[in-house]
Amino acid sequence: MGTIKDLLAYQKGFKLSMEIFQISKRFPSEEKYSLTDQIRRCSRSVCANLAEAYRKRKYPNHFVSKLSDADTENGETQTWLEFALACNYISDNEFNTLNNQAEEVAKLLVYMMNNPEKFLIKTP
Repeated sequence: MGTIKDLLAYQKGFKLSMEIFQISKRFPSEEKYSLTDQIRRCSRSVCANLAEAYRKRKYPNHFVSKLSDADTENGETQTWLEFALACNYISDNEFNTLNNQAEEVAKLLVYMMNNPEKFLIKTP
């Protein structure tokens, strides 16, 4: 297995996080310490937790636990996207695009959690 960057879940999570970063630059300044920071933090945390999981591939329970953390952060990202939509900071189209990307990440994370043996380091 290559590096963390080779995982499709990481690639899609990273792309989503960067798109959220760009879009959140438009959020009002009064949201700087609430919505903007929160959505950036949790969207980035998906990849950070995936990286931690990747380093724990020798330990199945730890691996799945960190994947679960990544999935939780992804769910939080979706919630903040809903707030951004409700506050009219993003359009319906932007919401649908970003939320669909988050759903793709979620499906990949669930697959990994349900099939950890495909990602674990094999010990002799």
